[in-house]
Amino acid sequence: MSEVRVRFAPSPTGAPHVGNIRTALFDYLWARHTGGKFILRVEDTDQKREVENGLELIMASLRFLGLAWDEGPDIGGPYGPYRQSDRLPLYHQAVEELVAKGAAYYCYCTPERLEQMRKEQQARGEATRYDYRCRYMAADECAAHERAGDPKVVRLAVPREGTTTLHDFIHGDITIANKDVDDQVLLKSDGFPTYHLAVVVDDHLMKISHVMRGDEWISSFPKHVLLYEAFGWEIPQHGHVPNILAPDKKKLSKRHGATSVLQFRDEGYLAEALLNFLARLGWSLDDKSELFTRDQLIQTFTLDKIEHSPAVFDHAKLDWMNGYYIRQMSDDELAHRLLPFLTRAGLIADHGTARLLAPLVKERVKKLSEIVALADYLFADDLEYDSKLLIGQKMDALATLAGLRAAQAVLEKYSEYAEEEKIEVELRDAAEKLGLKNLQFFGALRVAVTGKTVSLPLMGSVQILGREKTLRRLARAIAMLEGK
Repeated sequence: MSEVRVRFAPSPTGAPHVGNIRTALFDYLWARHTGGKFILRVEDTDQKREVENGLELIMASLRFLGLAWDEGPDIGGPYGPYRQSDRLPLYHQAVEELVAKGAAYYCYCTPERLEQMRKEQQARGEATRYDYRCRYMAADECAAHERAGDPKVVRLAVPREGTTTLHDFIHGDITIANKDVDDQVLLKSDGFPTYHLAVVVDDHLMKISHVMRGDEWISSFPKHVLLYEAFGWEIPQHGHVPNILAPDKKKLSKRHGATSVLQFRDEGYLAEALLNFLARLGWSLDDKSELFTRDQLIQTFTLDKIEHSPAVFDHAKLDWMNGYYIRQMSDDELAHRLLPFLTRAGLIADHGTARLLAPLVKERVKKLSEIVALADYLFADDLEYDSKLLIGQKMDALATLAGLRAAQAVLEKYSEYAEEEKIEVELRDAAEKLGLKNLQFFGALRVAVTGKTVSLPLMGSVQILGREKTLRRLARAIAMLEGK
């Protein structure tokens, strides 16, 4: 296998977990680093668990991160089809070969018998596993089952003695005693293969050179090695990637917050940041480098740098990284990214407004979704706030009223508020003439036009609000104080 060919082979059971996508990212980076191929293959043989839009969610997750595949169910390729449900004849042919070699056998045990077998094993304190009844069934008994048309599965005939070893390019040699390996079902009674058969057949026929998958599959690897040996096929290089843990050191799950790439996208995380963050979960170039562009990751990613221990998903670090990438954006690009969050929240905004917002929020947000809470006052028709907020420290209603009237006089002179610096100088002069500190003067003005004591920069807010809305809000604040 001179060409690197790697595959991401998810089941279409919903939006993929970040752990799955992290493995896909490692596959993608290795393929691009070596000039190889990154393949998308859909493992849809468990029809009961498949969801209607499962494949679309998988593709959307990969596309969001820019993980373009070279072969797949939508674009085809030389080794298709790329959905396992379209490859059933290949699995049936493989099973017949295994049975003919004595490496697999037909099992006619009913679900009721298997359940009773497990209960008896549990009662004796034994591990539950198949008891080999059909493996050593007499030929005439097998023939009787066939004549009767009894349902059957195909099981792998695992050697009863010895060991099976696989070299793992992350963990090194892993050896498991064959006596601890169950006679795994390879083909179900409905004619669909199990994962163990399909993955081996597909990886071989698609010429996969490297297999990366989660640590949870380590216990299954002897079955796959035995299958490769039974077929007489070369075994691809395997590496089992350590799991991603939550901060409590338990496996990352929904109770820890968002777990899918699409959830993170909808919360306002950038593809660039999430790509960088996921690449660093279980892989490191050195002990100091944290920030990588896509091209830098492709250039530096190698298998020997994948770490042996589980990685911890640190949300604070992701927020920091996302904030960093937001600050690196041009105002035009940030406006483009902010606009969907503004429109989804029902805040009427166009690109021009978003462009004005971008420099105001760039240093203040860690996630794009935070724009809604920060900027909602800019798009409200009326503000609701306690008039007491208008009166700052060491101020009274009369002094505040004088300050707001002076601000009103300045702002009424302008037809538009694009000249922020000039207007601010006049406002500062007005405050000085009244003997008010800037904090007192502008604090009252801020509450009057934003309804908040803390907001986005005041002059930038005024420019976005425009003359009519700014003066209307200022007049209302003045009326509130006059009423007091």
